[in-house]
Order: sequence, then structure tokens, then C-alpha cells
Amino acid sequence: MKLIRLIDGVTRLFGAMAALLILPLIFALVYEVFSRYVLNTPTLWAYEISYMVMGALFMLGMANALRLKQHVSVDLVTMHLSPRAAACLRILFYLPLIPLMFWLTWELAHYALEALHRGERSGRSAWNPVMWPVYSSWFIGFLLLALQLVSELLKSLVEITGQEP
Repeated sequence: MKLIRLIDGVTRLFGAMAALLILPLIFALVYEVFSRYVLNTPTLWAYEISYMVMGALFMLGMANALRLKQHVSVDLVTMHLSPRAAACLRILFYLPLIPLMFWLTWELAHYALEALHRGERSGRSAWNPVMWPVYSSWFIGFLLLALQLVSELLKSLVEITGQEP
């Protein structure tokens, strides 16, 4: 099914981009340790960069984790079910979760836009960066997760019907 391949491809792309965020995270933390303990001049920005980048990494990667079936799950019940019955159970859980995810995505879009319009700043350090990029990564992450849930629902429907995707 083209929609499944499209959503999975976008999820894979953002998952790869999220994985690359580990590089600036490592750089910021290593530089902070070097600056603090060798140069004796701690940075103003490393703490905020580290939690912002880690948050973006997590948010942008969670849909890809779902695609790869790497989220924590309890397979105690599903391991005793046939593949079709397990797919039915997944559908039962995905159906109420999808509207909730899209609602959260909608609210996070408003949250990010409001932060942009107000010029909201973190207030956690002397650097005091704007917050809309962080909130935007939350929005994008939840949008990707909602779309990936749709893809997983469609995969389960394909499994039940026995059609080729």
C-alpha cells in the first residue's frame, strides 16, 4: 500500500535525522566538560542545548521506534495469539489512540505557535534561548507518531484481510 510506504519512509527519514542529533549533543557535553574542568570557564549554553537536543532526539525518534517495533510492550498475551488475532488486538488499541495523538499534535502546534508569537524564552540559564524550536520538535514528533500509528493500523488491517501492502 502506497500510504504505508510513504508514512514509513517519512518516519525513517526523521528517525535518521534524529539519530544525527546525537552528534551536537555529544559535542556540547564534551565541550562543557572540557571548558569547565580544563579551562575553568563553564559555558552558559551547554545545559540548555543538551536538554533541547535530547528532547528533540527523543521526540523525532519515537515514531521510528514504533515502526521498528522497539517500544516497550508486554507480549504475554499476543505471543499466545495467532498473527490475525494479534493484529485485531493491535487495531483495538490503535483506534482510540490515533484520535488522541492527532488531538495532542493539534494542541502542540498551537503551543509552538504561541511561543513563537510571544517570543517565549526558557528562563533556565543566562543564555535564555527562545523555546519555539523545542516546542516545534514536540509537534513534529507527535505528528510523526500519529501518522505512524495510522501506518501500523493499516498494516494490521492488511494482515487481517490477507492482502498485499
